[in-house]
Amino acid sequence: MSISILLALEFAFTSRSLEAKLKEVQHLSEKTLAQEQEKQQLLASQNETLERQVVERTAEVITQKEKLQTTLDDLKATQNQLVHKEKMASLGELTAGIAHEIQNPLNFVNNFSELGQELCQEVQEEVRQLSVPPGEKKNLQELVSDLSQNQKKVLLHGQRADAIVKGMLEHSRASTGDKHPTNLNALADEYMRLSYFGIRVKEKNFQCTLDTCYDQSMGHVEVVPQDLGRVLLNLFNNAFYAVQQKQKLGMVGYEPKVRVSTTRQGNQAEMRVWDNGTGISENIKGKIFQPFFTTKPTGQGTGLGLSLSYDTITKGHGGELSMDTVQGEWTEFTITLPYVPVAEEPTQHTVHY
Repeated sequence: MSISILLALEFAFTSRSLEAKLKEVQHLSEKTLAQEQEKQQLLASQNETLERQVVERTAEVITQKEKLQTTLDDLKATQNQLVHKEKMASLGELTAGIAHEIQNPLNFVNNFSELGQELCQEVQEEVRQLSVPPGEKKNLQELVSDLSQNQKKVLLHGQRADAIVKGMLEHSRASTGDKHPTNLNALADEYMRLSYFGIRVKEKNFQCTLDTCYDQSMGHVEVVPQDLGRVLLNLFNNAFYAVQQKQKLGMVGYEPKVRVSTTRQGNQAEMRVWDNGTGISENIKGKIFQPFFTTKPTGQGTGLGLSLSYDTITKGHGGELSMDTVQGEWTEFTITLPYVPVAEEPTQHTVHY
């Protein structure tokens, strides 16, 4: 009996001891499981962070690559433009030399055509005094009249060629930055037609309505004609490019039109260049005068034209250059210059086309 009781007590003690150890093992297991879950959550969080960083870094690398590619394209376009300008400068020197050579024989043509007209008038007087049958006298008078008309046409076209040569020589001269009395109406008309016929050389089928509205009270204004001419040429080139691109869309009833106008507003002179081309979107209007910004495809523009034009007008002439547009409808650039009227210079001329 005593042994049985002793064994029972010992079994009970052993059972309680095992139960306590079992509880301790369960507690340790639960703690280990909780730690493992926390560890898994931490690893998952770190993986998400790493994946997000990888995606962000990849996007940054792609963006940087795109920016570098854009910059490289701009540099290539600028390089091509500089090479083109160098070629055009050499061509300008060649053109100036040719124009000088043409000038002398052209002067002879004009002088002798004027002399020919005077001789025709003298012959007319002699014919009137001839004692010949009326029929023969009439024939002689008609022949002399035809000859006189031919001389007038030779002189007219000779003077036109002379004006073109003088214009070529004027364009070939580098700007000195000196201001001269300039007929703004004549300057705008000259560069508008110069730009138009330049476009026509490349696109022979291109047709555009040229609309002009000049303030005849404008007079002569002190400007740098070569610099202002380059600004106008750039604006006209952009206008013709815009209407040409819109024409390629094949819109029914669309007729390309470019308009230039001049007005005098008190102590200011305004020159406006308007076109009914593609227009400019609102989100890029604020960037239009920034250097190297262009809406043209790569290789067709460097984005320097309007930037240089803006500096020429604002810094070189103390004026303003602004732009208004409706996308898909029209664009208008406005040049505002200080108006200080000066006496006309007889050397100023207009190239007629």
